[in-house]
Amino acid sequence: MMQKLLIFQSLWAMERRHTDGYERSLDENIAMISEAGFDGISAHYTNRADVVRLNDAIRDTGLKIEGVCFPRNVGDLRLPLELAVEFPVSHINVQPDVRLRRVEECLPILDGWMQLAEDARVPVFIETHRNRMTTDLLFTLDLLEERPDLPLLADLSHFTVAREFALPVDAETHAMIHRILHNAQAFHGRVASCEQVQIEISFPHHRPWVELFLQWWDYGMREWRSRAASNAELVFTCELGPKPYAITGRDSNDTTDRWAEALLLRQMLRDLWAGI
Repeated sequence: MMQKLLIFQSLWAMERRHTDGYERSLDENIAMISEAGFDGISAHYTNRADVVRLNDAIRDTGLKIEGVCFPRNVGDLRLPLELAVEFPVSHINVQPDVRLRRVEECLPILDGWMQLAEDARVPVFIETHRNRMTTDLLFTLDLLEERPDLPLLADLSHFTVAREFALPVDAETHAMIHRILHNAQAFHGRVASCEQVQIEISFPHHRPWVELFLQWWDYGMREWRSRAASNAELVFTCELGPKPYAITGRDSNDTTDRWAEALLLRQMLRDLWAGI
């Protein structure tokens, strides 16, 4: 068997939040994602009824699931893992919803989550995300010094805007991002700038930022392939979120078609993978 790139679409990113008030149903969103040829979806795994409904909706589609949760302590991860055992996922994505000031305060929580994951035999990855334990790049690097094998889910948009990287990005910054990518077991994908967490990837003037992220993702994919099993699957989730992530115009609606941009992003990622 060969290593595979699986590209998921975020259900959160399917929300329109348009001023016309129309929202697609879950079944309509699943049909769109399936018919477009995505490999899976990213969805919350925090409520049993919602998870049951979700799994009913994807039956017979072949779509896989990334389960997302927001635990504040060790015990909060138990329900998502129980659901993941009953309704299998590619992995559980933890947004660690705790903001501690010292690395040593974080370690018992991370260790507890990793032990629960091992016991449940479910892959659990810690997302790099603003307003979470991993909000700051330097703090996250300090965590990795203490837990060098901590499995991460890399969403590099948060570090880019939080630390306001300037173009051209310097060698020291690239090295720090590469350290994050050494531990990346999966990815969430959007393109940020130093001032915006999500910019329109189809706008020509944003191309320098797109190129920066493609460079990082290329490095991350190569790094993952060098250490993953020969039959492993790398999940990359397109996560072009609705407003206020998406930039809006005077009419309070998106400046681009985020679905079209998700398809564009997917093609960029497939092209990267093909070139490795």
